[in-house]
Amino acid sequence: MEIEKRLSKAKTSLVLEHPFVGNIALNMPFKVTDEVPTAATNGSEVRFNPDFCDGLSDEELKFLVAHECMHPMLEHPFRRGERDIRKWNQAGDFIINQLLVDEGIGKMPKGGLYNSDIWQQGGGTTDGIYKVLPTESDDKGGDGSGNGVGNPLDECLDAEGSPAEQEQQSAQWKVKVAQAAQAAKMMGKMSAGVERFVGTVLKPKVDWREVLQRFVEKCKDDTRSWARPNRRFLPQGMYLPSTSGEAMGELVVAVDCSGSISDDEISQFAAEVMTIKEDSNPSAIHVIYFDHRVSHYEKFTRDDELHIEPHGGGGTAFSPVFDYIDEHNIEPVACVFLTDLYCNDFGDEPPFPTLWVTTEKDSTNAPFGEVVVMND
Repeated sequence: MEIEKRLSKAKTSLVLEHPFVGNIALNMPFKVTDEVPTAATNGSEVRFNPDFCDGLSDEELKFLVAHECMHPMLEHPFRRGERDIRKWNQAGDFIINQLLVDEGIGKMPKGGLYNSDIWQQGGGTTDGIYKVLPTESDDKGGDGSGNGVGNPLDECLDAEGSPAEQEQQSAQWKVKVAQAAQAAKMMGKMSAGVERFVGTVLKPKVDWREVLQRFVEKCKDDTRSWARPNRRFLPQGMYLPSTSGEAMGELVVAVDCSGSISDDEISQFAAEVMTIKEDSNPSAIHVIYFDHRVSHYEKFTRDDELHIEPHGGGGTAFSPVFDYIDEHNIEPVACVFLTDLYCNDFGDEPPFPTLWVTTEKDSTNAPFGEVVVMND
């Protein structure tokens, strides 16, 4: 079908021109169907009406594809709750269209909801705009769409499955967003606007710049270079190597994947690891997944695309992580645990600094290292 070819072309164009959205679109199932009037998404797939799409230019179709991918990125199909579905869709469209227009991604189809004043009144959030939009009972006539605001570009449907399954889907989308952001950065095509958007979606709950500052002083590579002599000793006629003291060495991040850790916490852990990589730029990150044992291991250098996926699901023990580090001759400058700290098997204190980042305010005891609570 011609529309399928055009949708494929739109995906390719997004990957090349706007890789953040393009990477999401590339892995999103598309379905061409007459069952929807324009387009629709439930977070698992996107449905396109062929007649509606035939009336759009290539740039407008590109905009529509990007628009559909943004709904699940902003968790619209997963967190409507008891709110009016049409009004929620309108609020989501104002947010998405503002971002796409600002980023110059395609061309918004005629009639799309776009109003910078409404965007500002709502504080640039879907929830905020929902509150300032009129309800159906406030309709003064308008265009007959129900509240005088206008028609949404598409249908944002609720995600399928139970609340627990929807929460899991939402958590998986946070990981997708983090991975797409990393890919865009590696291509050098991450705008300030998209970076702010990603920060809003992922919402790191730990200020790593502040927390790791104490560790960085201990963890900087003591790299000595003869290419740059130590100026402090030159007046004394002594030619000694300088110490860069700027690069952070290899870091171990241990991700708790035990049964007490929820999917939402795993997605939050992914956001924290991504932020550690961006803020501290260690020479390598060793990611160790564990429950009562080490269930998976991956190493990422500065040039690698970082991704976090859970492995495990049993009980909890911290000592196997330290045993793994020792057995595989990993020499980290520090180790960061992302956990709920529900465990008594800590093992022996290692020869490197240890930071425990806990999701539970009531669980802050550790026999060694420093404990930081992940704020709400």
